[in-house]
Amino acid sequence: MMKDLFSLEGRTALVTGGSRGIGKMIAQGFLEQGAKVYITARKAPVCDQTAEELSQYGECVSLPHDLSSVAGCETLAAELSTHETKLDILVNNAGAAWGADFDEYPESGWDKTMDLNVKSLFFLTQKLHAIMKAAARADRPGKVINIASIDGIKINPWETYAYQASKAAVIHLTRRMAARLIEDNICVSGIAPGAFPSEMNRAAKDMGEAVAKMIPAKRIGRAEDMAGAAVFLASKAGDYVVGDTLAVDGGVAYSQIGQAWG
Repeated sequence: MMKDLFSLEGRTALVTGGSRGIGKMIAQGFLEQGAKVYITARKAPVCDQTAEELSQYGECVSLPHDLSSVAGCETLAAELSTHETKLDILVNNAGAAWGADFDEYPESGWDKTMDLNVKSLFFLTQKLHAIMKAAARADRPGKVINIASIDGIKINPWETYAYQASKAAVIHLTRRMAARLIEDNICVSGIAPGAFPSEMNRAAKDMGEAVAKMIPAKRIGRAEDMAGAAVFLASKAGDYVVGDTLAVDGGVAYSQIGQAWG
C-alpha cells in the first residue's frame, strides 16, 4: 500500500503561475512523481521556456494566459479542454501583491491583488469543474490545491493590505469550496507558504540568511519543502485532507514565540 502512496502516475495537473517560484517548484515535484503537467503564466516566453526546462522531468506543456479576469479564466479552461477531457489536479498559485502606505494605498493595487488572488482562483476552478468531475472517483478523488500564505494567518510588518486580506480570504474560501466539491469527489485544500525565495518574496530571495534568523527552523524554504507538501496533498496520501490549509513555513505561523511584555 505504501509504495504508491505518493505516486502521481497517470494523473494530469494544471499549475497556474507555474513559470517561476512556488508554482515551478510544485510543477517539478508533480512531474518527478509521474504526472503530466500543464503550466500557465501571463508572460508567454517565460512560460514556454520553463515548460521546456521542466520537460527533462516529464511531460510539461505551456499554456500561457492572463488570469486576471473571468474572461481569461474561461479562455484557459476552453484551451485546456481541447487538450484534455479530464483533469485530476488543479493548483491555484497565480497571485499578485501590492504595497503602499495606508493613506496612499490605491484602488488599482487593491483590485489587481483581490481579482487575481481571490476572484480568479474561484472562477478558474468553476470553469474547470466539469473536466475535474469527469476525472474524479471516490477511490481516486480530484484535487484542488489553493496557494494561500502565512500572511493570511499572521500579519507581517509590510503595508500589503490587499495581499494579506486576500490570502486570509483564500484560506476561508478553500474551506467553503471544499464543502461543496467533496460532493463530486474533489478534495479542496490549501498551502500557506512562508519564506521561499521567489519574485513574490524578494526578502527571502535576496536576504535569505537574515530572514532565516527570524524563522524557528532557522532557514528559508527549499524547493523540496514546497514540492513535498504539494505532492502529499495531490496524491493518494492526501485523500483524507479536505478543507485544511497546511502552513509550510518553518514554524512562523504557529510555533513562533511572541515578545514578552508586562
